[in-house]
Amino acid sequence: MKEVKLFLGPQHPGMHGNYSVHMYVDGDMINKARPTPGFLHRGFEKVMERRLWMGNLALIPRICVVEPDINEMVYAMGIEALSGIEVPERAHWIRMMVLELGRLAIHMMGLGGIGGPTGMYTATYWGIAQRDLILDLFEKLTGARIYHMYIVPGGVRKDLPENFLEDVLKVVDDLEKKLPEFEQLILKHPIIHARIKDNIMLPAEVVWELGVTGIGMRSATGVQNDLRKVKPYARYDQVEFDVPTGTYSDGLSRMNIKYAEMFQSIRIIRQIIEKMPKSGPVRAKMSTGSALRWTVPAGMVYTAVESSRGEYGYFIVSDGGEYPYRIAVRGASFAQGLLGIEKYLPGHRIDDASLWMDTMGVCSPEIDR
Repeated sequence: MKEVKLFLGPQHPGMHGNYSVHMYVDGDMINKARPTPGFLHRGFEKVMERRLWMGNLALIPRICVVEPDINEMVYAMGIEALSGIEVPERAHWIRMMVLELGRLAIHMMGLGGIGGPTGMYTATYWGIAQRDLILDLFEKLTGARIYHMYIVPGGVRKDLPENFLEDVLKVVDDLEKKLPEFEQLILKHPIIHARIKDNIMLPAEVVWELGVTGIGMRSATGVQNDLRKVKPYARYDQVEFDVPTGTYSDGLSRMNIKYAEMFQSIRIIRQIIEKMPKSGPVRAKMSTGSALRWTVPAGMVYTAVESSRGEYGYFIVSDGGEYPYRIAVRGASFAQGLLGIEKYLPGHRIDDASLWMDTMGVCSPEIDR
């Protein structure tokens, strides 16, 4: 049969974000796959060099729409390191809470998202509905549901609103009760098993070859490499949590680890609420005068956090002026979302392509940066 070229995305229910994969197929088998980024037309890294340090706060959350707060965190950590700024103690704990709520939100989206390519749309509706409750919390805290611009250099933009911690506890308590229903609906469902069990494999040798981190690496190698543990930031060294791992990384194993991580995030959030200072400043002063005229001392630094997809970092260079001289983003899904698709998606069936994007954890704007 003659080889046929098919397009997955940029407009496709199985595609995550504005991204495309050109698939050359024979029957329903993929012979060759070519990732095609470039649909965002933004060039985040170069745009950042043309914007004031303060002005970039509105741009950086867009580099990963579904998990925006990690961008705010690594950007703030970089500027604070170059400027020698000490973040107030209360702000550290608030930042951790925001990051873990963000992790819960994207894992809910990931669990529910598997419903699209498998036809299990109830999972999608449930996942989005539960994620919306977390977005309600973000709206109350920051005024925005998606792009928060809340973690800023020096701390956080403002203190917690009244009764916010009670609202957080109510949401995570409710989520914890409902998670077993998600397990029954998704992770133990025969339709889901038929599609992702023993399929979409990520062997340990491929992890090392591509440079995969996060759940992809931990599910294949059994190595507990999580930056929150091995290189703690904020106050992760003062809370207890486990890092789920595995040694057989098929699609189902990775989904199971996402599910297990949600319980750990809830565990962390409860400790944050218990241990957080009850009062105190939440933002250190960056400079005198207009915040629009910040300057950052000359130097270079790499800062990274553990995103839901692995190591996420910024390499920042300052020449001492009002604009960044250079910023390079290490997107956590670059390895499996670009290199992995081209090299290892061939040999799978057409309907597995969307499952690759979902179970590998690909945030396409990280690649198109």
